[in-house]
Amino acid sequence: MLKDQDRIFTNLYGMHDRTLKGAMARGHWDGTAGIIGKGRDWIIQQMKDSGLRGRGGAGFPTGLKWSFMPKESDGRPSYLVVNADESEPGTCKDREIMRHDPHTLIEGCLIASFAMNANACYIYIRGEYIREREALQAAIDEAYDAGLLGKNAAKSGWDFDLYLHLGAGAYICGEETALIESLEGKKGMPRMKPPFPAGAGLYGCPTTVNNVESIAVVPTILRRGPEWFAGFGRQNNAGTKLFAISGHVNNPCVVEEAMSISFEELIETHCGGIRGGWDNLLAVIPGGSSVPCVRGEKMKDAIMDFDYLRGELGSGLGTAAVIVMDKSTDIVKAIWRLSKFYKHESCGQCTPCREGTGWMMRVMDRLVRGEAEPEEIDMLWDVTKQVEGHTICALGDAAAWPIQGLIRNFRDEIEDRIKAQKSGRMGAMAAE
Repeated sequence: MLKDQDRIFTNLYGMHDRTLKGAMARGHWDGTAGIIGKGRDWIIQQMKDSGLRGRGGAGFPTGLKWSFMPKESDGRPSYLVVNADESEPGTCKDREIMRHDPHTLIEGCLIASFAMNANACYIYIRGEYIREREALQAAIDEAYDAGLLGKNAAKSGWDFDLYLHLGAGAYICGEETALIESLEGKKGMPRMKPPFPAGAGLYGCPTTVNNVESIAVVPTILRRGPEWFAGFGRQNNAGTKLFAISGHVNNPCVVEEAMSISFEELIETHCGGIRGGWDNLLAVIPGGSSVPCVRGEKMKDAIMDFDYLRGELGSGLGTAAVIVMDKSTDIVKAIWRLSKFYKHESCGQCTPCREGTGWMMRVMDRLVRGEAEPEEIDMLWDVTKQVEGHTICALGDAAAWPIQGLIRNFRDEIEDRIKAQKSGRMGAMAAE
């Protein structure tokens, strides 16, 4: 279990003062100019050494991503864009950072932007996050007033401006290139890659898009050293991580824990166990709605990190939004609800996703009611495979994976429902 002195987010629950004064008392904004004074190459190398992988879901190494930005400007400005869209169902970790510990993010924006030669950063926040926006904007205003942002930010010799931009509630704008399109005032639709944002992103300039949590942990890593951060978790899965546990546990919560903690320890220590005990556990979606569900009995000993969940269980850590479902759950209906969500959120640019999400939802509709034929299960599997990997962005995959997880793990449940419906119908006909 993570010790309190090792927590990066010292005010996750809003128990302390979230203003600049409170943040400084807890060790934030400490020696920021000194960190910047060590130079870009040093910062990027430290981030690589720390082993931090992106906290937005894909888990791409953060230091490596930063290093793709051009070393020398060709006359175009560079930008950092922070993805605070957080629209993945089940995910609610970034909002806690912005609402209660906003200065971790603001200081991270300054240091990360300097490391990438960017004099401006945009935080793209989900439009529904009203209170989070107010808290974050108040913190930005405080930082400007204290000389931590603006000209000669934090007396580092670096000029830096930070802007907060409101989205309008579209899931697709969590995808980095769709987010950039939306930020430019256009409809949020993913761009073809290449060019990658590091070559031509916002306004055609070099851009890096990072998740809120990825940026907010940066100052603490640089202060305490990459070895400290790399000391948590297994090889290639370093650091501490915010887990957002919801569903059928006794105490749902957002908690900062070491990576590679076991699922059982996470649930027992922080959530007071599964509702109705471990025998009542049906399924778990370990990383937000777009990763496949896992059968409960396989999850008990699972290690909560990128490599184990993907390699051993065919799922993923994603955003670490752990959705727990006990045996009162209609698992077919739960996955149908996700397929309805993805159908609604598809931007319609790629044919497989535009047509496939609706098609999958309609078949799921019939499976919920048991009104399908058994062979339609395999047909549905084939369609998910035709959508997966054939679209510009990962929304097609996100729509396909929950259904694949359902068929892989709960096929018997679907078949029983179809049989029950058929026998029920036959019984009714006999009665006539």
